[in-house]
Amino acid sequence: MIINLNLQGRLVIVIGGGNEALKRINSLLKENCQITVISSAINNQIETLVKNKKIKFKKQKIQNASILSAYKPYMVITTTNNKKLNQKIINDAIKKKIITYSSDNPELSDFANPAIIDFENTIQIGIFTGGKSPSMSKKLRKKFEKIFKKIITKEDISQIKIQSIARELAKDTIFTQNERKMYLNNIMSDKEIKQLIKDGQLKRAEKRAITILRNWK
Repeated sequence: MIINLNLQGRLVIVIGGGNEALKRINSLLKENCQITVISSAINNQIETLVKNKKIKFKKQKIQNASILSAYKPYMVITTTNNKKLNQKIINDAIKKKIITYSSDNPELSDFANPAIIDFENTIQIGIFTGGKSPSMSKKLRKKFEKIFKKIITKEDISQIKIQSIARELAKDTIFTQNERKMYLNNIMSDKEIKQLIKDGQLKRAEKRAITILRNWK
């Protein structure tokens, strides 16, 4: 089962400061979560993220899983080259009911990382092999990305953005789920909104969605 975890505002600890840690950090940056890297050293790219206040860094040599009690994270990701240490952290995290991922042991992790095709952080398509072959996931991602770029248009992405704004506004005005669904379907099929999106006039498309909401009965 492929799911999308809501990590917004939650603390995620990344243990390790090398290239593998950087890869995991980059995937987390889009999730609006709190990222703390714990390691005795970090590479230049991670250091830049720390300086830009994108993430936090605690310089510390990890010898056991005691950091889990100290930080109480929602999720922990281990990326060190010490397999025994990674295993200790995973075992302790499982006991504490903390979501875990270990780069060198995906079989015992709570989730696996699919290769993601991303369109403006609005549409994400995951290529997933269940942890059996991450390298094949990446290879297939490159192949499918070329195909999906021909299918998914700028208008599709803009429509999703308008839908997102309209959904938030409707929550305070339309109180039943079925009615909100009807309203959003109306927005999606509205010819004027479609044309405004096609012309790149998103602000006017937003205003049109608001007007429809005001007149909704």
